[in-house]
Amino acid sequence: MTGGQPDAVVVGAGVIGAAVALELARTGRQVVVVDKAGAAGHGSTSASSAIIRFNYSTFDGVATAWEAHHLWASWPDHLRLGTRRLLAAFHRTGAVLLDSPAAAPADVTALFERAGVPYERWDAPTLRRRLPGIDTGRYWPPKPVDDDGFFSPAAGELGALFTPDAGFVDDPQLAARNLADAAGELRAEFLFHRTVVAVERHADRVTGVRLADGTRISAPVVVNAAGPWSGGLNRLAGVGDDFTVGVRPLREEVHQIAAPGGRTAGFGPVVADVDLGTYLRPATAGRLLVGGTQPACDPPEWVDDPDEADPRPTAHRFRAQVTRAARRFPEIGIPNRPVGVAGVYDVADDWTPIYDRTALDGYYVAMGTSGNQFKNAPLVGRFLATLVDLVEAGHDHDHDPVHHRGEHTGNVVDLGAFSRRRPVGPGSARTVMG
Repeated sequence: MTGGQPDAVVVGAGVIGAAVALELARTGRQVVVVDKAGAAGHGSTSASSAIIRFNYSTFDGVATAWEAHHLWASWPDHLRLGTRRLLAAFHRTGAVLLDSPAAAPADVTALFERAGVPYERWDAPTLRRRLPGIDTGRYWPPKPVDDDGFFSPAAGELGALFTPDAGFVDDPQLAARNLADAAGELRAEFLFHRTVVAVERHADRVTGVRLADGTRISAPVVVNAAGPWSGGLNRLAGVGDDFTVGVRPLREEVHQIAAPGGRTAGFGPVVADVDLGTYLRPATAGRLLVGGTQPACDPPEWVDDPDEADPRPTAHRFRAQVTRAARRFPEIGIPNRPVGVAGVYDVADDWTPIYDRTALDGYYVAMGTSGNQFKNAPLVGRFLATLVDLVEAGHDHDHDPVHHRGEHTGNVVDLGAFSRRRPVGPGSARTVMG
């Protein structure tokens, strides 16, 4: 390391950790970021579909995503990089959320209206006009593709909600690198190929971390943004006894196929199809990314050690997800060989992240973020910087939750919604859709 003792250590240089580092550096702190990978964004971030959407099951979730969208839409202004760099780009394609019993349209639109998210309600004929080739049949609930009922006739037709301001970021790994570069210009230091083996403490206060090579980094603040390794880092820190929400590493796959009809300019909007259990988004060169929405009929692939997860896509998962996409868009061809990526997600019990302090003073967490929080990363950095500022100054966030007012939307987000101690009840989303 260069310079003196840092004011904060961030563990994890994915899109969340890099965003946290940037915002902590903007508060004047000297920040050191430690990551076991070789560069920013090489973990869970690299397997993200990087979709920017606004449909969540709570107001705080919707308000967070809507505010974060404005940061992606003005990415160069958000970064404030002093030198010319290659930047990730936000593509505004719109997003179509097909109806499903899991998210009643009236509930979703009520949250949109409260947060100020523009939307349109489409009926089945409008869907067919705006998305040529779509099958508007209602097939709920999602079924395994080998189930006898998978190809049963539709039970009616679907409508949809369309949000014109949604879209995707074309290179999630580059987005993380952009954030890291912006933090670096504020003297944040990134240490790659380094593994944290101990979180050091004195009494009830964190004092820093120790690395596998014996290096000790002393700091009064440590932020756990370690993705699928976050649970293990908490165990090293001796925290978690007061958490009501757990996290587990989950292996997930995102596949790539050709857009139907040889469309080289892209497919159109992002499509979230909870009715069948899949989603699609356009990619470059006339390709589509296809992923799953964790339908109940698909057993989750939990892993004990994120380092042991196979990074190659599997034929059975590819077939399931792409066949569902082809059920919705019959022109989609199903290749014989799976193409895509597999990554390990950091998943909370209710698929809502934990942005909070802990019982160990000075030790903060930005965890349980994978699958649905890439879109929120720039704002999450501000959440954590605000938390650190106030809690380190003596604010009791556990009993008087911090609130964050969005610079662009004016919406106020209650950070208590992301508490480690929140109740997880039957009304929780419990899916990647949040």
